[in-house]
Amino acid sequence: MQELAGIIVLGIFAQWLAWRVRLPAILPLIVVGLLVGPISTLFTADGSKLINPIFNGESGLFPGKSLFYFVSLAIGIILFEGGLTLKVKEVKETQRTILRLISIGSLITFVGAGFAAHFLMELSWSISFLFAGLIIVTGPTVIAPILQNIPLNRNVATVLKWEGILIDPIGALVAVLVFEFINSAGHGAEYTVHAFGTFLQIVIIGGTFGFSAGIALFHILKKELVPHYLLNVFVLAYVLMIFVGSDMAAHESGLLSVVVMGLVLANKDVPRIEEILYFKESLSVLLISILFILLAANIDITELQLLYEDWRPIALFGFVGLVLRPLSVFVSTYGGNLNFQEKLFISWVGPRGIVAAGIASLFGLTLADKGVPGAEYITPLVFMIVLGTVLLNATTARLVARLLGVVQDVSDGVLILGANGFAITIGKYLKDHGRMVHLVDSNPNHIAKAKKAGLEGIVANIYNTELADLYELLDVGYLLAFTSNDDVNTYALNRYEKIFGESGAYRLVTGDELKGRTEPSDERVFSYTEDFINLSESNRESATIREFPFTTAGQLQEMLAQAATNIDIAPIFLKQPDGQLQVIPENPGELNFDTGAIWQLVCLGNALATSDDTPQATEAEKEA
Repeated sequence: MQELAGIIVLGIFAQWLAWRVRLPAILPLIVVGLLVGPISTLFTADGSKLINPIFNGESGLFPGKSLFYFVSLAIGIILFEGGLTLKVKEVKETQRTILRLISIGSLITFVGAGFAAHFLMELSWSISFLFAGLIIVTGPTVIAPILQNIPLNRNVATVLKWEGILIDPIGALVAVLVFEFINSAGHGAEYTVHAFGTFLQIVIIGGTFGFSAGIALFHILKKELVPHYLLNVFVLAYVLMIFVGSDMAAHESGLLSVVVMGLVLANKDVPRIEEILYFKESLSVLLISILFILLAANIDITELQLLYEDWRPIALFGFVGLVLRPLSVFVSTYGGNLNFQEKLFISWVGPRGIVAAGIASLFGLTLADKGVPGAEYITPLVFMIVLGTVLLNATTARLVARLLGVVQDVSDGVLILGANGFAITIGKYLKDHGRMVHLVDSNPNHIAKAKKAGLEGIVANIYNTELADLYELLDVGYLLAFTSNDDVNTYALNRYEKIFGESGAYRLVTGDELKGRTEPSDERVFSYTEDFINLSESNRESATIREFPFTTAGQLQEMLAQAATNIDIAPIFLKQPDGQLQVIPENPGELNFDTGAIWQLVCLGNALATSDDTPQATEAEKEA
């Protein structure tokens, strides 16, 4: 009991520590696992581990193969959660690059690492290529923290995220084929036919199971056949059922099936998908915390000695990280739309994750028990690659990204808090003007309407900190607090201005400020003449955005005066001659206008009649 509780406590502590020092959690988790596992044997009275997952193969916390059953199920849940974040529309510009990375890049890594392990470590060909198959993968558990902490440009972030999730089942599949080769009595042509058949079986069954299960789950949720209080645990049970069912039909096809299932759901209009995703994220954090401590603790001190007593593992690590990774990236991205600096950064970032560690532990222990020569190197070598790549990338990624110029210099995306009617209309207008717009609301129905209007929506409570951890929002530089609650708007700006409002953060004017009973408490007011009620009324009369030209301060003042007498129209932006938008200041007459330069007053609602100019409607003049 103490050991089980200790694993959870230590795991969450390591996650908290990683958050404080802004490192991928895998790094402190592995260190903790090694400290309570093999390293603890150096100072315990009887030379035993403080936490011993498997002892002599048959006892311990997880006797027999129960540890690896737990590891397999946990990895399935983690990959399903990763699949839920894969939206096909993200990869319109980089899909060719991603496909080549997970195919050609994987092949280069597999062949290169196999030869390196054979000639450097003097391992057999079969063990060398088993090691190579295991280190193909990168993994979402290590890529996600890097994307969350560094404002990478969209191309680089998209490639790394998709590669990290899609490559996991590919690496697992290759490792399984090599493992079956080692276990197979027949080799040569007989095994080639067997391996090809196994490959097709895994791909067909895993893909079919995943796609069918995703469509079925979509219809179950769409028809609300599951009550709200059972939603998350039902989906969890469903994922485990599909994973195990697929695995029973074709060994190791479960990983592919859950990724495909998550991918299907991510690109469907699934009700309450954000609730499912947040639950799976929390569950993944717990599972990752447990898994890495268990797997690291399961390593023996003799296996660690194989590494630090020999220079060759370090040479192997250097070859894999500094030669193979850049080679696979540059060959795979040749002729693509990535520039040299982007390719170089992706070459630098290739940390390995939970799939590599989990499968390595399973295969290494199994083959070592069978007395296969060199099998004792599998687990420590893979953990060395995992720990080394995570340490290297976590400590240098931000510096390298800035040196190569692949970070976003200007974040011009817009985050709107409150997915009400006028917020959706304004969001559509901003999107039409080239801005990436995200709306956040705690009401799933509001977010559903935003998505129906073609906008990105997130169901979230702004009083939680989950928004700050979403790497989908890395390109956000403007924050608009449009909720109906003045206190919520003020809190949102105070809480998130430094995170999402580096280019500008604005809230709605309060009723008291609008009526002159109080002075505005700061200069972060979106409009000094339109509060939530006015904007809602204008949107109700006509959910339309119109632009009205002017060239002088006098014309602007005249139009604003007319708008002030008409509740059906609400001025919201000034559009500069170069197309840039700005909020309307408290004293717009103080603005300087170049002679002859045509500005636009952007309004929400009905047409505004002017004496000198004919209103000009933009493409945004559509029903919301």
